[in-house]
Amino acid sequence: MAEESRGRTAIKAGFWYTIASVGIRAVGIITSPIYTRMLTPGDYGIANIFNSWIEIFNIFTCLCIVYSIGRAKLDFKDKFDEYMSALQSLSSSFAFIVLLLALIFRNQLSAWMKYEVPLVIVLFVYLVISPSVEYMLQKFKYEYNYRNSILVSASICIGTVIFSIVLMLVFHDARYIGKILGALSMTFLLGLYFYIRILRQGKVFYKREYWIYALKMGLPMIPHALALVVLGQVDRIMIKDMVGEAEAGLYAWGYGIATLLSIFTNAIGQAWLPWFNEQLDEDKRTEIREANKKLMFLGVFLTLGFITVAPEIVCILGSRDYWEAKMIIPAVALGTLAQYFYTNYVNLELFYKKTPIIAISSIWAALMNYGLNYLAIPRFGYQSAAYTTLLSYLFLMLFHYIATRFIVKKSVYANLFIFSMMALAMVLGFALLLCYNTIIQRYALAIVILGVFAIIKRRDILYGIGILKKRFKK
Repeated sequence: MAEESRGRTAIKAGFWYTIASVGIRAVGIITSPIYTRMLTPGDYGIANIFNSWIEIFNIFTCLCIVYSIGRAKLDFKDKFDEYMSALQSLSSSFAFIVLLLALIFRNQLSAWMKYEVPLVIVLFVYLVISPSVEYMLQKFKYEYNYRNSILVSASICIGTVIFSIVLMLVFHDARYIGKILGALSMTFLLGLYFYIRILRQGKVFYKREYWIYALKMGLPMIPHALALVVLGQVDRIMIKDMVGEAEAGLYAWGYGIATLLSIFTNAIGQAWLPWFNEQLDEDKRTEIREANKKLMFLGVFLTLGFITVAPEIVCILGSRDYWEAKMIIPAVALGTLAQYFYTNYVNLELFYKKTPIIAISSIWAALMNYGLNYLAIPRFGYQSAAYTTLLSYLFLMLFHYIATRFIVKKSVYANLFIFSMMALAMVLGFALLLCYNTIIQRYALAIVILGVFAIIKRRDILYGIGILKKRFKK
């Protein structure tokens, strides 16, 4: 009965995470044309590159101890609030030390980052407080408290839009500053609130056992997290330096549109991970394998559907100056799918506390991405960065499989099925790309793909329809 209850809770959480993610992202989609019309491609690129700097520095200041939360929920069941309080104190203390150093070397940092000194200081103040939002969201996730998680995410989304528009109007002659400050404001305010709340709930600032536990899992993940930022963000920095700010803005915008797909994949992952940890803790591998196969199939279906409609999304949301960015979307979407797939193996490595393996694989993928960008961008233009990133994610997927199979020596998933689905998605995804300029052919191909998928998964579809009918009757 308890097992059935957990399963229902996980399904409910996954459903509402998805609905909320779509709704939250819809706000971003609706307001996207405002940003593209208020900002030039150059200013859009400058604002997005500042976000890249935030992600890079956050990796070091928060010590990546957020990766320990999922396993700590199992290891410190009765003292989880204490652990969260000590975790937050550890990261904020270190971030405050970094802030002091940033104040001392503010001019050097400003020259290096190519942003004004006040913005540099704002960045490091933000990094002291903002991780508390992520800590609380992680806590909500592992406690299946999806209502509060959705409320926080929605508040950040709506608040960010409001602050950004207002501040872009205030900083009329330098609107990129308004966009930067607007993107930080709501998260910072919520971070202050959650910082106090987490301390009050746990009432622990320092406990050696908790700090050592967190550091053992977190520190090896710093290279991993840095490598992921390199994979996701360094493209636009290299494009800016090698080609120009306008091209960096086009790439950033197209990349952002393509990662709309992650609305669904992230929502699925949010619901999957707590359930996965509990099932694996009870050694229920068959249940994990069968559920995972359905989720991987769903990921392919969503990816191909997104690639199909992407050109229309680009035309609706962006001004004509941004339309050419549609050509990078299939490669980025397939890269998102590869992330979705390889995260299965990362979750397994985290469960068994093999974080050094994760770091090593990510470093190699980042180096590969940087090298390919260095060769491809000057020769083939900014769009080639999307394809080098896809290749890097495919490498990560292969490496993580090898690591779990031969180093961790744990077999949980249907590996042949996962790789076959990735190969199928790539073939069909690039076939759709070839039809990007002929809308009738593209949608005809999509209908054929949809029909084949429906035939293959007809039992699951009919089962889902039956559940919906029962819910509707109730």
